[in-house]
Amino acid sequence: MNIKNIAVLGTGTMGHGIALLSAMAGLNVTMYGRSDESLNRGFTNIKVSLNRLKDEGRITEEESLRVLNRIKGVKTLEEAAKGAEFIIESLAENLELKQQVFGKLDELCNKEIILATNTSGLSPSAIAKNLKNPERLVVAHFWNPPQLIPLVEVVPGENTSEETMTKTIEWVEFIGKKAVRMEKECLGFIGNRLQLALLREALYIVEQGWAKPEEVDKAIEYGHGRRLAVTGPLCSADLGGLDIFHNISTYLFEDLCNYTKPSKLMQYKVEEGKLGSKSGEGFYNWPPDVLEKKQREREEVLLYFLQRDAEGK
Repeated sequence: MNIKNIAVLGTGTMGHGIALLSAMAGLNVTMYGRSDESLNRGFTNIKVSLNRLKDEGRITEEESLRVLNRIKGVKTLEEAAKGAEFIIESLAENLELKQQVFGKLDELCNKEIILATNTSGLSPSAIAKNLKNPERLVVAHFWNPPQLIPLVEVVPGENTSEETMTKTIEWVEFIGKKAVRMEKECLGFIGNRLQLALLREALYIVEQGWAKPEEVDKAIEYGHGRRLAVTGPLCSADLGGLDIFHNISTYLFEDLCNYTKPSKLMQYKVEEGKLGSKSGEGFYNWPPDVLEKKQREREEVLLYFLQRDAEGK
């Protein structure tokens, strides 16, 4: 891959994670934050991640220092753009903000420099609407936490060039992630459409009183979750027999939830301030020790699969 110098705009969960992944792959990274406070937060989280990797024996102290030395922090877009061969933005999920940022980058950068956005659902065509060079804007949507989830959705806007798509996929794979290419954009891309479809039905089952939240979750954890880690829904249908899945569809599709508005059950939780782990209560209670245990459990499973990927299994 020809790209050696990249800029990451944003220091939050996604921004610092993408910066870390790129530096670990040997790239020189300029990380943009709007204040000393945001940059310090980003570097602190990077160091926490590196220390965790050292504790697990995945990198040495020397390697950790080399990775850290490849990342520098800046507070202006001019500094971020200087010398960058690839720029990825991971700022607030606000269309107007992204249009402003990319409008400025469009003026600062040579037209061959790719401008990528880590938006989780905003239209790349809308983000690129006022650019002089819309062919170089593309979505590279990482999943949280980016250090542990391999998936990156690469999504074109209506004017995105094939060269932009190809180079972005090369970068994604170079830093060790799994690129999923979309042929054209749609609301929510692939992952969020599937995630929200599953959540809608899970909420519906609870609303109807058919099962409690923890039982619905167990059905996924011990059933679909085990299988979908190896075979996606379409592959699973092939393996199970399309005739069988078709037959089930003839009677089950009409009984599935078809809400076009958010679930009332989830709305009530939000109105009550029960936002999940961030507020200490959602469908579950989240005292600090329980939350830490669940996060650790999730991390261990994700690290297991990362190791499997690394070994080519």
